[in-house]
Amino acid sequence: MGDNRAKGADFEKKAEKKLTGWALFGNKYEDAADLLEKAGNAYKLAKAWDEAANVYIKLAECHLKLDSKHEAAAAYVDAANAYKKKPNSLEAVKMLNMAIQMFEDIGRLSMAAKHYKDIADIYETEEDFGKAMEYYEKAADLYSGENVESTSNQCKLKVAQYAAQTERYDRAIQIYEEVAKNSMNNNLLKYSVKGYLLNAGLCQICGKDIVAVQNALESYQELDPTFSGTRECKFLQDLAAAIDEMDVVAFTDVVKEFDSMSRLDQWKTTLLLRAKNALKTKEDVEDDLT
Repeated sequence: MGDNRAKGADFEKKAEKKLTGWALFGNKYEDAADLLEKAGNAYKLAKAWDEAANVYIKLAECHLKLDSKHEAAAAYVDAANAYKKKPNSLEAVKMLNMAIQMFEDIGRLSMAAKHYKDIADIYETEEDFGKAMEYYEKAADLYSGENVESTSNQCKLKVAQYAAQTERYDRAIQIYEEVAKNSMNNNLLKYSVKGYLLNAGLCQICGKDIVAVQNALESYQELDPTFSGTRECKFLQDLAAAIDEMDVVAFTDVVKEFDSMSRLDQWKTTLLLRAKNALKTKEDVEDDLT
């Protein structure tokens, strides 16, 4: 590794000399770019991530001098990947945003979308859900514009997941219903519709408006005629009935029964616990009034 670090430093020094000197023959930026590429590879082999990132930034600047935005963008992505190894997420995000700008400028929108999603993944890992939602939404919009609907849907569902987690239920409901509608006429995606409608229904239940819940369940059965015969639909109907009767015990029993057949994940469990606690509070208030 030490040898590779030394090789990287040597290539970098030669590149700097090219950039500060005069080029009688050829192009000094092309020559420097070739040397910086070799330096970056050597630094990566040495796991010298800071040095690698710095070299790739210099490489991007060379490509910009050569008016080669695609290569510049690729160099910024390499710099971001080096920063991720540290990890240095703020610098990685900065580099990816630079790459995105380049890709958008030259019309490589699928590549821009991919890196918007990469940034969202970084913020998700850091549990900055507001920023994660922002970048998943940007990725979804670009993927949709490029007709990559399955990946666009994946990003939209991430936005919905975190919108619900942060109690922005209306936004989550809107997305789950939209994705469900868009999936109905796709033979590969239509089998996921009941799951999207279940998630939308759980968000409705957290919204604390029982009339809205009942109206939503009717609309879901109209959207997907097969939904009324599913375990998911019965689950939502039974939850709605327990809420309407302000019966915490019945609500708990409905959740336990469903969980015994279809294991509830952490996200659903969190929403159901919120709904149960709201119901219990309402029940306690009613008891106090009587």
